[in-house]
Amino acid sequence: MNAAFLARMEDVLAVYERVHDPQFPVVCFDERPCVLHGQPVEPLPPVPAQPAVGERPAKVGRPRRESSTYVRQGTACLLAAFEPGTGQRLVEVSARRTGADYCRFMQALDAAYPQAQKIVLVQDNLNTHTDAVFYQHLPAAQARALAARFEVHYTPKNASWLNMVELELSAIARQCLHQRIPTQDELRAHVDACVAERNARRATVNWQFSLDKARQKLSRHYQKVCANNSPD
Repeated sequence: MNAAFLARMEDVLAVYERVHDPQFPVVCFDERPCVLHGQPVEPLPPVPAQPAVGERPAKVGRPRRESSTYVRQGTACLLAAFEPGTGQRLVEVSARRTGADYCRFMQALDAAYPQAQKIVLVQDNLNTHTDAVFYQHLPAAQARALAARFEVHYTPKNASWLNMVELELSAIARQCLHQRIPTQDELRAHVDACVAERNARRATVNWQFSLDKARQKLSRHYQKVCANNSPD
């Protein structure tokens, strides 16, 4: 943990402490790979329990059962943006996570906030997460206009835990991804239903790691950085 890590960490935490402003919504973005799994053997459906009737004894039910074998059927990726201030999220199922996919998703995110002066974007340092990608896939005027819509704040390297959208992706995974999904269309249906339900509930994050807590818990790292850079 060096000075660059602390600087970016404090920048992100300061963004999280801003008062919610619809003109400058704070939105966290990240991607999550998914593996598509097919079922080579049709699962056995659940059997409900049967109560005793007359002299016929009761029968215990049985949950759905599936074979331990599966067929890998490729991969997909979730592109996710989460606004903790309103508990809203935008999630897209994509075949890849290339620069073109990032550019397309940022255009969709821009369109989702027509009232905002700027979208305050928190994201990691992946090489496609830059406005240079816009110029690779859009005419210059459109690229400049799209880049101007965002105020970007990068998390430190190897610190994805500082991005609130990681918690959202984890929640989506627990709700609908921990099952065998064979196709992108089926994955999209599951994810869309999950996102719609969570948006309707305005499910959000109770973020506890503040700037003050960071300075307390990581005080030895602050001291070490300061000592290493202080004059003799």
